[in-house]
Amino acid sequence: MGTAIEGTHCVFNQTCESFVGLNIRRADTALARVRGLLGQFRRKSAEGLWLVPSYGIHTMGLLAPIDLIYLDAQDRVIHLVEHLSPFRIAPIRLRSSSVLALPPHTIYSSQTHVGDQLLICPPEEMEAYLKKSGPVLRGSGPGEKGTEVEDAR
Repeated sequence: MGTAIEGTHCVFNQTCESFVGLNIRRADTALARVRGLLGQFRRKSAEGLWLVPSYGIHTMGLLAPIDLIYLDAQDRVIHLVEHLSPFRIAPIRLRSSSVLALPPHTIYSSQTHVGDQLLICPPEEMEAYLKKSGPVLRGSGPGEKGTEVEDAR
């Protein structure tokens, strides 16, 4: 700990194999937390803030709603708050070791649920993880077989 806002991180939901965010900044000091979201009216869909440590947050001073993902020490999802409006106080979760503050509808679009395992790492490590995990399966719909997509490189 100790840096105000470190480089960006990627957040990948390993349980349902979907990205939660690609440009997540880690905030682990008081100054970084204050600077993190205040005054921002809109964030891009892949952006967010990873508050470490955190049991919960408030949205005083925010101009837009946010989604919150509470994580335990192993980055497993323990609580979700969708579309928390500005000037509200989120629930306190004592088992939480960090909280992801994300644009609204991120939880829904990433299909994240309580109990899901997240991988949070720098982009370089994410690339290595995805290469190691093998080819991606893309399905057309429920009950249909997915087609294997090879790396085009």
